[in-house]
Amino acid sequence: MFLLQGAQMLQTLEMSLMKSLPESLKVYGTIFHMTHGNPFKLKALVDKWPAFTTVVVRPQEEDMTDDLDHYTNTYQVYSKDPRNCQEFLGAPKVINWKQHLQIQSSQPSLNEAIQNLAAAKSFKVKRSENLLYMASETVSTLVPSLLNIKNLAPGDGKPKDINKDMFKLSSMDIAHAPLVNKFWHFGGNERSQRFIERCIQNFPSTCLLGPEGTPVSWTLMDQTGEMRMGGTVPEYRSQGLISYVVYYQAQNMYRLGFPIYSHTERSNKIMQKMSYSLHHILMPCDWNQWNCVPL
Repeated sequence: MFLLQGAQMLQTLEMSLMKSLPESLKVYGTIFHMTHGNPFKLKALVDKWPAFTTVVVRPQEEDMTDDLDHYTNTYQVYSKDPRNCQEFLGAPKVINWKQHLQIQSSQPSLNEAIQNLAAAKSFKVKRSENLLYMASETVSTLVPSLLNIKNLAPGDGKPKDINKDMFKLSSMDIAHAPLVNKFWHFGGNERSQRFIERCIQNFPSTCLLGPEGTPVSWTLMDQTGEMRMGGTVPEYRSQGLISYVVYYQAQNMYRLGFPIYSHTERSNKIMQKMSYSLHHILMPCDWNQWNCVPL
């Protein structure tokens, strides 16, 4: 195990991961976050350096004090050899297999190694396998081979305009965390709300404030640089508000240099249609999350 320390090592890793996009996207986005302030105080571990095979990004041990908080106890993994990364993932001080935890990756091929490890460690695993999208601007910069203009939706990729007298574009406040938590598919509890608060405090966010002065549609960014936790309150749905919010969040992230990507469930045809209309491109690999709980 080798701990990467210092900006130069992380930038070298970032450049190396760029060559493996989109399969390395979840880790690439996290490393980008780390080289731009690292407010979540994450650390990157590799099996060897500089010719690494597997990289794991994880929180510091002192931040993982709640054994039940899988939102904090989250690991991002990329491996050039998914079939043989099991040994590294099972090594001491790489993953804390005594806690509730999450593993995230853009590599569906990691499933076998993670399932084998979970069985050996007596863990129950719930896998979420969703569609992965990347904005065309990001694809054009990072993986131009995946950009086919003919496959983009007609138009300029901008959302329909909204009633600016009724809605005001803004950023999220920590006081809005309970609202986000209520509608987040992976949330709805005290620990998820704390995670949402950290994201609001540390990363760009975008929302539309309604006539009452509270958010009616929103999207955030997490510690992996992904646009997540988007939602619209029921009474304001079907008005194109989430498209407007996602577009302006993406523009803000693009100015800051972040890779723009997101995921959606296979059954969520509305968000898939929105992604297509905004010129977000479906990736050939999936967004994966393994929620692991000790038996």
